[in-house]
Amino acid sequence: MKIVTDCAADMSNEELEQLGIVQAPLFIQFPEGEVNSADISADDFYNRLEAMRPQFPTTAQPSAGIFAELYRKIAETNKDIFSIHISSGLSGTINSAQDGGSLVKEEAHVSFWDTLTLSGGERFQVMAAALADKAGWSMEKIQERLTKIRENTEVIYTLDTLEYLARGGRIGRVQAMAGALLNLKPVIRVDTDGKYSTVAKGRSIAKAMTILADFLAEKYGKKPVWATVLHGRFAEKADLLAEEFKQKLNIAKMEIARISPVLGVHTGPGIVGAAIVPMELMEDLM
Repeated sequence: MKIVTDCAADMSNEELEQLGIVQAPLFIQFPEGEVNSADISADDFYNRLEAMRPQFPTTAQPSAGIFAELYRKIAETNKDIFSIHISSGLSGTINSAQDGGSLVKEEAHVSFWDTLTLSGGERFQVMAAALADKAGWSMEKIQERLTKIRENTEVIYTLDTLEYLARGGRIGRVQAMAGALLNLKPVIRVDTDGKYSTVAKGRSIAKAMTILADFLAEKYGKKPVWATVLHGRFAEKADLLAEEFKQKLNIAKMEIARISPVLGVHTGPGIVGAAIVPMELMEDLM
């Protein structure tokens, strides 16, 4: 079986290559033209983002035709395809994938999976599927494990400003203005319906990070977890959050990574957060 995902999963090129995963493009639309998010580095993206203000780029999902072409190419060597994508509550990508799959029914057998999350949370599910497939698991068993990972993973973050989320239509402009006036830093998580919800608000990034860490500590307790600390261009804050996690969580594995530019369009550079999964749901696959 061949696994397809999208670049919102924040997987490194090394991981994609090692696991044999095909990555569908997501696009950033600048005034001067469209760029595949995978083809621009995080720092180059944030430099362009900040230089173009007060204008903002937008994002676009792949068309059904792009997915159909991708599936046809894969089907030349492997007709069984499992396409795993960013939450349907935040993007129409999986709808495009399903439409593309309907165009290649005679050429390939494509199954689809809505991760109901993004970034590091999506990555955990994609990695688990790829590793389980390499271990010879059935599709039914793989999807059972992905369901457990989906139900027990947290993707949670805080932002220096709500301006980018408001511009992208992810939250209301009134809420963003109120947050700016009061200098509040929201703590936002991906809820069970695959959409954003606000956990709390802090008076500073430091306070918001403490709220975030305390929320995770209450949820996971002493359970060993795999923590991926994620940021846009907030490396210093990411290091501080990682240290706070070491004090409050039972860390079995931890890494610090950058979020994809296509996600950075909606958050700006001042984002720091994490994806957390119970280690017991991943360790038997490693």
